[in-house]
Parts: sequence; structure tokens; C-alpha cells
Amino acid sequence: MLIDSHCHLDMLDLSRHDNSLDNVIAAAGERDVSKMLCVCVDLNKFDHMYQAAKRFDNVWFSAGVHPLHIEESPFDRDELSRLAADPRVVALGETGLDYYYSTETVEQQQASFAGHLELAGELGLPVIVHTREAREDTIRLIREHGNTESSGVLHCFTESLEMAKAALDLGYMISFSGIISFRNAAELREVVKAVPLERMLVETDSPYLAPVPYRGKQNQPAYVAEVAACVAELKGISVEQVAEQTTANFHQLFKRTANH
Repeated sequence: MLIDSHCHLDMLDLSRHDNSLDNVIAAAGERDVSKMLCVCVDLNKFDHMYQAAKRFDNVWFSAGVHPLHIEESPFDRDELSRLAADPRVVALGETGLDYYYSTETVEQQQASFAGHLELAGELGLPVIVHTREAREDTIRLIREHGNTESSGVLHCFTESLEMAKAALDLGYMISFSGIISFRNAAELREVVKAVPLERMLVETDSPYLAPVPYRGKQNQPAYVAEVAACVAELKGISVEQVAEQTTANFHQLFKRTANH
């Protein structure tokens, strides 16, 4: 059994699936991807995301503001607290820092990230962290505002081994996407080899970043099977081992999922 630890079901172009999210979920099941976490990037769109997928009992949700969405969806502590009261909301995020696409909103990004970290600590929920070109500030803010008891995950990891180790030291997990299968990702594959399987998650980040051999197509949760296969090959272990351990890791981190 595999879990897609990070996807955006509400962003899929369903015209490619006979206009039915049921077909996406069924396709995942056929690849032994039995559960998935649908991740929020904009509080204004949370309800749309939730309504689209709430009828599937194998889908969980997060609530948060992506660093590139903070202008249209500012950090709102009260609204986040309200959404997090739902037992199917198992994490805050995705939040974090993105200096690659936006350096004009650095202060707002940092304030929003700190707010997510502090609230997550109070609620005992993990944080889903997006980080790009902001290694030092990401780790610094986690140290200053995070809670090692609830911790979180650096999702769709593309940064250095040094940063991965710093996050691991803070109790965080590292999640890898289909990027690890890309031809130009040799350095990232070395990070996969170095990160302990016991601290790792796998994800699609669908509809983005489809792995080889689907690169260039719309990504979907079923394709997390390719990510797991790539991890298995890099570590010289079976896909079954990767599936079993990353599933256990998922339930360990996202504690609200453990009973479902």
C-alpha cells in the first residue's frame, strides 16, 4: 500500500479523466495507492477543495497558505484554527518560503510561515513546508517558531543534503516527488540515497511534476508508484519495503490519520 502524501486533487484537469474525480481515485487504487493527502494553498479555495473530495474516505486534507498565494490569501490565524478543528484536516500548510519566484514578498512570507509554525505547535499538528531558494531562512524560522513535538515535512524536496540533514535534526521528514526521476536530478538522487527511509515520504504534487515515463503529462496520485520505484532502485531495496515504511512514516507524522 502506498500513500500519496501531497497532491492537489482540486487542481486536476478532470476532462482528462472523463470529468470524474472517481476515475482518478480508482486509477490510484489500481496502482495500490490507497490513500492521499490533498493539500491547500489558498484559504479562499479551501472549501472548493474540501467539497470536491470529501466524499472519498481515503482522502485527508490540509489547511494553509502557500508563500506564493499570500497576497490573495493572507495568513488568518482564526480561519486556520477553525478549519483545523475538522478531524479530516491533518496538517497546516502548505506554507513556507519561495524566493525563487518572489523576492518582493519576503517579509510577508516569513510572517505567514512563522504564524503557521506557531499555530501548528499550539494545535499539535504537523506543518507541510514548501521551500525554494530560501534554505537558511526556512531552517531558521523552523528553529525559532516550530515545535519539535509536532514537526512537519519538507515537501517536494529539491534542496541540498546539508539542508535535509538540518531538517532531519529538527524532527522533520523529507518528501520526494517525481523530480527524482528526471534526467537532470543526479544531485537530488544522492540526497535520496542519504536520507534514511524511516524519515522519508513519497508524493506526486499532482497535477504537477509527473515522473518519468509520464513527464510532460498531467500528474496524478497513481504515479506515486513511480516515485516509490525510483526510491527503491536508488536504495537497492524492494518497492514493497518503500511502500510499507513510507506508509508507516505518514501515519507517524500525520497522527490524525492513524485511526483511519
